[in-house]
Amino acid sequence: MGRGRLHRVRSWAAALCCAIASTQIPVIAIAAPPPLAVPVSSEQAGAGGQRTFSGYLASLERSNYLLGDLFGLRTALSQIGVSLAIQETSEVLANVTGGLQQQPAYDGLTQLILQLDTQRAFNWYGGLLNASVLDLHGYNASANNYLTLQTQSGISGDIALRLWELWYDQKMLPEDRLSIRVGQQSLDQEFINNPNGQYFMATMFGWPMVPSADLPGGGPAYPLSALGVRLKYRPVNPITILAGVFNGSPAYSSLGDAQQMNSRGTNFRTGDGVMSILELQYSYPSLGYMEEPGSSAIPLGGTYKIGAWYNSLAFNDQHYDNTGLSLADPNSTGVPAKHYGDYMLYALADQILWVQSNEPARSVSAFGRVMWTPQADRNLIDFSMNAGLVYHDPLPNRPDDVLGLGMGYAHVSPAVSGLDADTTFFNAIGGTPVNQLVRKSETYVELTYLAQVRPWWQIQYDFQYVFNPGGGIVNPNNQTQAFSDLFVVGMRTNILF
Repeated sequence: MGRGRLHRVRSWAAALCCAIASTQIPVIAIAAPPPLAVPVSSEQAGAGGQRTFSGYLASLERSNYLLGDLFGLRTALSQIGVSLAIQETSEVLANVTGGLQQQPAYDGLTQLILQLDTQRAFNWYGGLLNASVLDLHGYNASANNYLTLQTQSGISGDIALRLWELWYDQKMLPEDRLSIRVGQQSLDQEFINNPNGQYFMATMFGWPMVPSADLPGGGPAYPLSALGVRLKYRPVNPITILAGVFNGSPAYSSLGDAQQMNSRGTNFRTGDGVMSILELQYSYPSLGYMEEPGSSAIPLGGTYKIGAWYNSLAFNDQHYDNTGLSLADPNSTGVPAKHYGDYMLYALADQILWVQSNEPARSVSAFGRVMWTPQADRNLIDFSMNAGLVYHDPLPNRPDDVLGLGMGYAHVSPAVSGLDADTTFFNAIGGTPVNQLVRKSETYVELTYLAQVRPWWQIQYDFQYVFNPGGGIVNPNNQTQAFSDLFVVGMRTNILF
């Protein structure tokens, strides 16, 4: 081969590598884990203060927690204002079709939360100190096998024992209309949150697709967090304003796996830009709602939210280099153009549609959420949505069970699709034998049933189907074929200790 021909081949190969490297494949942030309620007293633990093994066995049927009063520990802690909650979530997922290979996989999460109520501890009204720890274990099938954008498990992450949140919250003003929270916080616990979406197993019903794909490290959301200040204000009963300012990245770099760079959750960083977020909430019926005399109708409550976030860090262009050439062009420098700042707009709603008049626990609710960023040049995903229906008390004598049907959609930005198309074009010209599809979108549907076996024990059965995994990618096992659709079945159990 002549030196000129060899140089051209190297140029094409280098351009291809630069194009692939510059396309920021996100380390997806994970959705919030199953909600964990912290008992504020030993009575809430349902233990009756039992301290013997026989008393413990007798209390199992009525206890809210498997270990009840922990043989007197919760009572002792309560006397000094401390509450303790522990939850283990274990699940098995198996892909019937799709994925790199068909196999079952186990995934697990242990959560521990300690809270100190300053009213009970020091007679200081309105203060709450919170610390939480996560132990992530098992195999992350979504990242290692399914290759989806919208991942299938809301608890998956890098194996680690890590600090999650560490904050202090202080209530102020009459009727607790204002609260300020300071410390290490995970935004998915309060912001951009559909309560009805928390019944599902798929990741994006919690922390959504757009910030997961576009923010550094997937943003300060489970299992990550960031230092910051959050303000919550209720000027009138139906309206709540949430606002926060946080460090711009949950790790020391916006590139790479933030969970590995902050593997213990103890990098209390500042100075990495600013992540600011504002959310306006409207709820009906609001606090203090008065029913009209003689009315027998059950109010169909709902919550509606709009908001936006802004991150001040620098973001790589997803299509062009710093000279304006496509990153797939063999003449490209391979250095993406830089853009400063990124923002997103969103709206979401949770609405009760129907309540059975003679059995109020039986109801049907709908939820939805849309998110959009106009800055497609610096983002992998420029639009995402989630929607679903939740049926409470679906079967006779099962008042705490939930049946849910939901879906998610993620649209790949034109910048990323454009780079994919350029890569195919330059490959064809250069004769480089690399198959490249143009990514467009990914959609999934989830059907789930959550059974409340005991107050402290839930079992969940789950079915998910993903259309166009990864937005449309080549099968790594067969470069001549597209990656096929994915069908996953799963079972999860949540145990409160």
